[in-house]
Amino acid sequence: MDRTDIRILQTLQQQGRVSNQRLAEIADISPAACWRRMKALEDSGVIEGYTAILNRARVNLNLCAFIHITLARHVRESTAEFEAAVMQRSEVMECFVTTGEADFILRVVTTNIESFDAFVEGFLFTLPQISQIKSNIALREIKLTTALPIAQDSPPALRPEPAR
Repeated sequence: MDRTDIRILQTLQQQGRVSNQRLAEIADISPAACWRRMKALEDSGVIEGYTAILNRARVNLNLCAFIHITLARHVRESTAEFEAAVMQRSEVMECFVTTGEADFILRVVTTNIESFDAFVEGFLFTLPQISQIKSNIALREIKLTTALPIAQDSPPALRPEPAR
């Protein structure tokens, strides 16, 4: 990946519906070259897909919670079953395996506290793999972004390899 690819990626993260013509102008390359580069970024998996970002409040998803999950047993089958169950729930926006006190952290959105309670009682409490659940309700959203911090002046190809 070079600086032109990074310009393309930065622009797409901010303006996902930008035309190829405009993107080529921003990247300072021809439209044909721009299309080829975008296709290569898609084919290589750097660009995983395109989506619309919705306003959570405007679609009546007013509650955001962070749920810390501790599993009863740390065996592959138990973990895999929990992960499979979480993948099926549309309320779960993100799920991370973590170090520290919790084994998993979920970001969950629901319409209100009653629907959150129904999610916890009707779903999480029914999973036998879970030994402990701790929830934090977000009061306000200060920053939410989907754009990764790709540095214009430090393309990934020029960054030092991480120590092993």
